[in-house]
Amino acid sequence: MNSVPNEVRVWVNGTLIGPDTPSIAAVDHGVTVGDGVFETCKIVDGQPFAVSRHLLRMDRSLAGLGLDGADHDLIREGIDAVLGAGPSWPFGRLRWTVTGGLGPLGSDRHVSALTHIVTASPALRPPPTVSIATVPWVRNERSATAGLKTTSYAENVVALAAAQRSGANEAILANSRGELCEGTGSNIFVVMDGQVLTPPLDSGCLAGISRELVLEWGREAGLPVHERAVPLEVLATCDEVFLTSSLKDVRPVTAADGREIPVGPLTTRLAEVWEQRSLEGMDP
Repeated sequence: MNSVPNEVRVWVNGTLIGPDTPSIAAVDHGVTVGDGVFETCKIVDGQPFAVSRHLLRMDRSLAGLGLDGADHDLIREGIDAVLGAGPSWPFGRLRWTVTGGLGPLGSDRHVSALTHIVTASPALRPPPTVSIATVPWVRNERSATAGLKTTSYAENVVALAAAQRSGANEAILANSRGELCEGTGSNIFVVMDGQVLTPPLDSGCLAGISRELVLEWGREAGLPVHERAVPLEVLATCDEVFLTSSLKDVRPVTAADGREIPVGPLTTRLAEVWEQRSLEGMDP
């Protein structure tokens, strides 16, 4: 197993440290039970994208877990620290994590200060197109953590590994109602009969920041972009598919469960709108 690469920059509770330096207590509740949340932003030419929107979503996730709000100023301090700790990267990944702090070995909590972690590393730009595969597991839209970006990602690890074994880049899950929901690290849009559709938040999907911007920017551009529940089986007949995520932006899907799908005009237009609008500023 490879060691942690040196290009990962790490800041924990106010201090820059080495990527393999011990820094988190063994009884941190984020370690023992996954009691925490995180956010990921892309880095472009040394600058993070949409930090303010990610901070607001983090607050919603923390509130959903019953945790106090995190210190935004402290997180921004950590962001500045990791981005300023060396040369800027043309493209990278910024992640911050907030956990419940010190806790017991079970699911109850102690009164504890939150743990704040910020990390950053260079990243490869995603490929121009991706393939997807549906998996047999489902999102529970009635779960206590539905729609929250928590550190409990084990089911995503399992689902993504299954999709990759089939030769796909991303796994797509339905919810318990059999509706199209989301990927393990992305939101999904389909085009049917000239309409761009993405699952509504009550499907159990994450309120993705890129999803949010595509809805806003697409509607402002006069494009037919809607939140609408559709069955998982739509992937067998829809005209176009694309994914959105913090690193993928708008990424066309060219194969779904082995079915070839063209990169159509609405996907292309929304990718153009994204490119134009995202150049207007790094914190839309």
